[in-house]
Amino acid sequence: MIYLTGDLHGDFQRLSPKQFREQETLSKEDILLACGDFGGVWYGDERDDEKLDWLESRPFTTAFVTGNHENYDALQTYPLEQWRGGAIRRIRPSVILLERGQVFNLCGKRFLTMGGASSHDIQDGILEPDDPLFRLKQRTLDAREAMYRVNHLSWWKEELPSEEEYQTARDSLDRAGWEVDYIITHCCPSSVQDVFSGGLFQRDKLTDFLEEVRQRCRFQTWFFGHYHADMDIDEQFKMLYEKIVKLDI
Repeated sequence: MIYLTGDLHGDFQRLSPKQFREQETLSKEDILLACGDFGGVWYGDERDDEKLDWLESRPFTTAFVTGNHENYDALQTYPLEQWRGGAIRRIRPSVILLERGQVFNLCGKRFLTMGGASSHDIQDGILEPDDPLFRLKQRTLDAREAMYRVNHLSWWKEELPSEEEYQTARDSLDRAGWEVDYIITHCCPSSVQDVFSGGLFQRDKLTDFLEEVRQRCRFQTWFFGHYHADMDIDEQFKMLYEKIVKLDI
């Protein structure tokens, strides 16, 4: 079985037996897929261990794509390996990062994964921790409750894919004949974003690339997170946040 949910942000309470009761009948062959902002690898040291070990103790396998709130420096310390047709980073034996631009075979279905998104909480800038005026700037921004992030501490430029990752996705789709069963991302195509936000969220290179995928690729359903709501945009596009939904396969 495959279940899907939205942003976790390092808070795994919804995966507890009390809230996710279906796990009583699951095994490690069953997958819980999170659509970005996993957040379980945040510090990159032993401070992450308790939550990750708890997640590993669940009876199911957890897989996730990246969002815009991830510690990319820490994630990249985990080696790449192949798993079910695509590249992954294994955080724990059954906690798995699904790399960008991959097509995985899960339960007999093909899944395209393309994590990443632009942060919408950086309107007041990105601070550099080695800036001699860092503390002064931080206090000033905090005093006015500004929306900012700190480079390599709470924000990483890798939140958006590299040119190589876009090409990897196109190459994977070429091999798949531009036809998959499901697409798992964090943000969504530009035109879909415009539908539910009325232009509130700006288009960027990633949403435009996903728009290209929307137009060229044949697929059954596209699941995404990022926008902190549970919403069916239409029959094909499903926004997830706190809900856990079972995939009918």
